Amino acid sequence: MKLVYCITIVFLLSSCVKDKPQDPIKTAVSINSDNKVLVINEGLYPTGNGSISLYDSKNNNVVTDIYLQQNNAYLGNVVQSVTKHNNNYYIVVNNSNKIVVVNPADFVKKATISGFNSPRYLLPITYNKAYVSDLYANSIQIVDLNNNTISGSITCMKGTQEMALIYNKAFITNDNSNYCYVVNTTNDVMTDSINIGKGASSIAIDKNSKVWVLTSGNSAAAQVGKLVRINPITLQIELSLNFNAGENPNRLCFNKTRDTLYYLNNGVHQFLISSTSLPSNPLINKGSKTYYGLGINPKDYTIYVADAIDYLQKSTIEIYKPNGSFLLNFKAGDISNGFMFE
Repeated sequence: MKLVYCITIVFLLSSCVKDKPQDPIKTAVSINSDNKVLVINEGLYPTGNGSISLYDSKNNNVVTDIYLQQNNAYLGNVVQSVTKHNNNYYIVVNNSNKIVVVNPADFVKKATISGFNSPRYLLPITYNKAYVSDLYANSIQIVDLNNNTISGSITCMKGTQEMALIYNKAFITNDNSNYCYVVNTTNDVMTDSINIGKGASSIAIDKNSKVWVLTSGNSAAAQVGKLVRINPITLQIELSLNFNAGENPNRLCFNKTRDTLYYLNNGVHQFLISSTSLPSNPLINKGSKTYYGLGINPKDYTIYVADAIDYLQKSTIEIYKPNGSFLLNFKAGDISNGFMFE
């Protein structure tokens, strides 16, 4: 009788445990930390193990794949970029042809936007509208953020990359053409194009509301890379600086005050927007490393550089002081290409 009683009690207790709501997963890094940094990891093609690493710059803790931990699923094949808008993270996964919408508070998936060819970057235009560039589609997709669907498109040569918004104009880079394209965002019509040279994929806006575009050039066509400053009102090129033949500048980004830009070119280079010539020496030498991603933390101006190593193992993220002196490093996911700071 005692045995039956004990078995009954054990059964009832186990039933109660099963029905009890599960506690949220606790991570080594608080998802809501003021010091968090998102590291974008493309993943090993075509394994589908693209990821987002969550790093706490205060205690130096890292979660290698926060999406997998919170959703028990991988993001997909080649995670390209992340944009925060409307209190959502929009994670662009280009070879999986989708954008995953995630709740920043717990990193749990809320929705998936599908129907793309090979999406690259999302640019918020209004509260409920965004543009999405595409590597292989001959158009830029217009996304309705209310229902997370593609609502239209703007014809453009395939190869569109980073975009920037100012004065109701979207400036769109394209690494297949010689032009930076301009779209009127009030009616979604392309109105102009600016000849800046081949291989444009990075764009940013400075403190004076000027548009900066970095091109990598095209050695086969004997075109060198350029750093170009555009007046967004007149659409005139105000400054154009040429790199040396064979150089491949990329990953343009600004510091918090937007008076100093940075880019990769056999190391990390620093450029004051008041300058009229390119720096001859890097702020940070890469040595034998494979620098693939770059970002500047707006909280303390520290420089984050991703070393993809051999593109087969987890990337090493290096952090440097603003003067270029080394601070520390940590491991992230496979093939880290960039960062998002909050």
